[in-house]
Amino acid sequence: MKPTSSSSWEGTLTLDSYSRSRHQLSFCYWVDSLRFTDSYWYDNVDFYELEERYGQAQMGRIYFHLLAFEAMKAACLKPKFFDLGQYSQYYTECFDSLWHEIFDHTYAQWRYENNLPFYKGPTIVNVNQTDSQIKEIPLEPIFGETDVLASFGGGKDSLVLCKLLERADISFSCYSYAGTAFGNIEKQFSLIENLLKHTNYVRFHRNYGYGDYLNTPVVRLYPEYGVKTQPKDPFLIPPPTALFTMLPLVLQYGYRYIIVGNERSADTGNLIWQETGEEINHQWSKTTQSDRLIADYVRAKLIKGLSYFSLLKPIYDPVIFNLLSQDSHAFSDTHSCNFGKPWCERCAKCAYVYLSAMAYLPQEKVRAVFQNNLFDLPENQIWYRQMLGLEEHKAFECVGEIEEVRLAFEICRQKGLTGQAINMFINEVPPQDYQKIVKKYTQVNSKYELPQDFIAKIFPQMEAAASSAQELIAEQLK
Repeated sequence: MKPTSSSSWEGTLTLDSYSRSRHQLSFCYWVDSLRFTDSYWYDNVDFYELEERYGQAQMGRIYFHLLAFEAMKAACLKPKFFDLGQYSQYYTECFDSLWHEIFDHTYAQWRYENNLPFYKGPTIVNVNQTDSQIKEIPLEPIFGETDVLASFGGGKDSLVLCKLLERADISFSCYSYAGTAFGNIEKQFSLIENLLKHTNYVRFHRNYGYGDYLNTPVVRLYPEYGVKTQPKDPFLIPPPTALFTMLPLVLQYGYRYIIVGNERSADTGNLIWQETGEEINHQWSKTTQSDRLIADYVRAKLIKGLSYFSLLKPIYDPVIFNLLSQDSHAFSDTHSCNFGKPWCERCAKCAYVYLSAMAYLPQEKVRAVFQNNLFDLPENQIWYRQMLGLEEHKAFECVGEIEEVRLAFEICRQKGLTGQAINMFINEVPPQDYQKIVKKYTQVNSKYELPQDFIAKIFPQMEAAASSAQELIAEQLK
């Protein structure tokens, strides 16, 4: 039923169904009379075999979580209620709390852009709270020969993550998700595999994601919903479910660790929303808070003994790029753009990667990848202004902190690089204490909790790269 007005509408997000075949999971959910679907296609997961091994009831709990978190994006139509439908038996207070906390933080940027400071997501209805303790007993996986499953998106962080593991003599498999939200799926996997060839992985797992929500004209055709925009960045679509999509692989192959490559600057938000006092962080799903929240839930409620963490969380980009410089020949095979892969050269992400790469990598390596001087493109001037702290908020993208960006600009200036953005930096950014800034961004946070098995093998590599980065930057800034 179409809502009558934005003020009176009390819409309902409803879970319809999930279905599975040997290699595919499909999901259906509704917002009132609007129907949306998603599907995952795993190239080497056998759901029939998993159900024989762990039971249909236990696997049903995994499927339910995938459905419920995949449907989360439809809450950006501002429904008042969330009906679990035929899956009400899976409701627990812990699930309710997790779902709403993830929605509140992940879609804080969407709330900010739609001026919805106090919308906290739909209230869950149609619940069955009987036998909740039984429902929350985690599966006991059968661990395999390879302990580590590394998330591999195809960017420089993915490469650095794998190289750290290789040099620590830790074997690993890789997992990549390619979805229609990011464009042509086969092209995405082709780009990812071009970078994977530089790593020594055990297995490579592909997940093909198809969905029909992101590109719908729902806001234009249904202004009655009272929202101005839907999340524009496809980055905001999969993260709440990212870890959950990897759980079938954990159960199939017995991985003990799921490792991602989220850097330290992801913990810093884009602005403080004055109306609520909350921090809005475009990349909240990459924060330590998010990692620990989801990891604790999965380990306690879904899969016993599974660890999930970011290997790069102790370090900032100046150290990450120093690690990358050991494999700079592979930089040409990285990609990070969310809009025109491999690089559109006109978005905030492209602008940031170009800036950092020009600061920390050999210039000829960078110019071989980018066709233009991104400092000079008119479309990028707003992104650089935002990243430099000259606008209302930092760019809504996965970019470094403001001082981190200013340091990269100063290094580029000292190198003699030119462009409109360099001139803007020189003319509008006040003098900085770069000695202090360098010290901050070349430190390794040894307090970040890595599993004991990784500390002795990973931290020495990071410390060496941090020391090298500090020396090289100091020399450049003389």
